[in-house]
Amino acid sequence: MAMTSLAIAVIAGAARPTAAEERAAFEVFEVESDSSRARNDTLYAWELAEIEKAQAPAATMPKPGASENACDGVLVSAAQSNENRCIKPGSGESFKDCANCPEMVIAPSGSFKMGSPPDEPERESGRAGSESPQHEVTIAKPFAVGRFPVTRGEWASFVKETGFQIDGCNVLKNGEWKDDDTVSWRSPGFEQTDDHPVVCVSWEDAQAYARWLSKRTGKTYRLLSEAEYEYAARAGTTTPFWWGVSITPDDANYNGTTVYAGGGSSGEYRAKTVPVKSFKPNPWGLYQVHGNVWTWMEECWHDNFNGAPTDGAVWTGGRCNIRLLRGGSWLRAPKYLRAASRYWDPTGYRDYVVGFRLARTLD
Repeated sequence: MAMTSLAIAVIAGAARPTAAEERAAFEVFEVESDSSRARNDTLYAWELAEIEKAQAPAATMPKPGASENACDGVLVSAAQSNENRCIKPGSGESFKDCANCPEMVIAPSGSFKMGSPPDEPERESGRAGSESPQHEVTIAKPFAVGRFPVTRGEWASFVKETGFQIDGCNVLKNGEWKDDDTVSWRSPGFEQTDDHPVVCVSWEDAQAYARWLSKRTGKTYRLLSEAEYEYAARAGTTTPFWWGVSITPDDANYNGTTVYAGGGSSGEYRAKTVPVKSFKPNPWGLYQVHGNVWTWMEECWHDNFNGAPTDGAVWTGGRCNIRLLRGGSWLRAPKYLRAASRYWDPTGYRDYVVGFRLARTLD
């Protein structure tokens, strides 16, 4: 599925489109997304049948461990180790539910200001994907979030077990986004190992993986809400990036030829993904919340922020054939890596700069 002229103009740094141009772009996306879903109906029906065949882990009694009364953090029942572990939210300590499951850390409960202040350098407004005005959001309960984006190796395990098949991916060639049937998550046009984030997966593909993982582990895996992602990315900080107000290619993977107006310098443009454990983790132990790959959110698109939830929950309703993205990517300028930056794509869209990160509901 090719990207619209609006998205191409944004990448090229052209002037902001008018409201009429934005509306026209959305109408094109709606038609393309509906077409994509129609083409994939048979695939997803088959995929769900395969998931039902997957065997859940055998039920066993937990080993003796920390009791709820003795735990001053969150008592986590990890499926793989079959034991209870007491983990302090925000400590960066991780756990896994199976050998090939994503590594998870726990974000604490708390409040933060979602969005960006009016004077934040390169803040975007007036276009599709515009940023939220600052408002208070309260996360009432701790939740588990992927320490890394889902990796190519983790995705490969899902494909091997279920037989899930997808092909084709949008790539940028000569300044234009084109759907290339020869490109896929297996071969996105640059070298990857199992430690790189998986790319060329749509929102619908990410949902299939989350359902499979939930079935396999008996735990509830899902995509994050926008508020949860920004909250976890900031990890108690208030600056555009968790480490501060400026950025260089030594901090994250992005198009290093561009200098951020808030500070920093130009440098290496890697033009591809890097392993998920590259660079430093944020204070809560999450890697690459800024850059490397855009991350699918659960949310549908809304034209404005009127009525947005203030409890971190997924905002229901809206244009649900379009879903939100967070985090920026290896292809983008540094302004798109800011904690408040946001974008969108159709649910069936596959792109070599887009991956996903999961959350897990705690017991």
